[in-house]
Amino acid sequence: MTNDVFSWWFFLCAISVLNGLAWLMSATRLGQRKGLFSAEVYAMRRLQVLLSAGYVSGCAFRSALPVYDVQRMVIVDTWLSSVVVGRSVATIAELCFVAQWALMLREISRATGSNVGRTTSGVVVPLIAVAEIFSWYSVLTTSNLGHVIEESIWGVSAALMVASLVAIWPVCDAAVRRLLVAWCAMGVGYVAFMFMVDVPMYWTRWLADEASGRHYLDLAQGLADVSQRWVVSHRWADWKSEVVWMSLYFSVAVWLSIALIHAPVLVRRAASDPGRSPWVTVAPTHRRAAT
Repeated sequence: MTNDVFSWWFFLCAISVLNGLAWLMSATRLGQRKGLFSAEVYAMRRLQVLLSAGYVSGCAFRSALPVYDVQRMVIVDTWLSSVVVGRSVATIAELCFVAQWALMLREISRATGSNVGRTTSGVVVPLIAVAEIFSWYSVLTTSNLGHVIEESIWGVSAALMVASLVAIWPVCDAAVRRLLVAWCAMGVGYVAFMFMVDVPMYWTRWLADEASGRHYLDLAQGLADVSQRWVVSHRWADWKSEVVWMSLYFSVAVWLSIALIHAPVLVRRAASDPGRSPWVTVAPTHRRAAT
């Protein structure tokens, strides 16, 4: 194994261990603060904990056993590195992650009465489920066209989330707005990356395959292939195109998943405080006084 590949793989493994510890501390902290939440809010946060566990553990598995799906390329020579296993883990983890965002958006939208947010929270998970189908299509057939559609759906879903947060922004106070601005900034950055970098990359790969007359597998052939064949590579040249997105995906995205467990709670401002935004965010320790 080259030093570059080993260093990157070691980074992924180390960050996954730290992520696991961070999730454990976060879940423990939530349990200690149970009495400070309403029953409904605590139930939502517990569900966030479980969904985050799915995403954190899925990313940890994929960090330890990286897979370059279409190329059937792996670092560790084991059947657990097979594409069928890695893609299955990824599908579950990604659905857990988007479900976290949908739940949080639904909670905020119900509190503020945002129809836009409620609608988005109801469609974003089915959209990503469709994206996962196209991902499997590409993985099985080796055609990058499915990845073009998959990543486009992810980008559109993120844009819908941002639009929903923008719609909620006017009715919130300064503290809530700062949080929404931060979320929107991350969302806009993600959308820009998807449509300016990721989607064009897969489109270019698909055009190159078409130009070279690449033979694609049918679904049955692909299923057999991803179950039985994997190619071990420790060359930096083979992995460098995957380094940036995997590194960010298995670190920053996981941190966001854990952070959603402790997202602030919205409460309505007292009616005696007219002329100001009706919704404010409060720490759980202030919940009783605020309500």
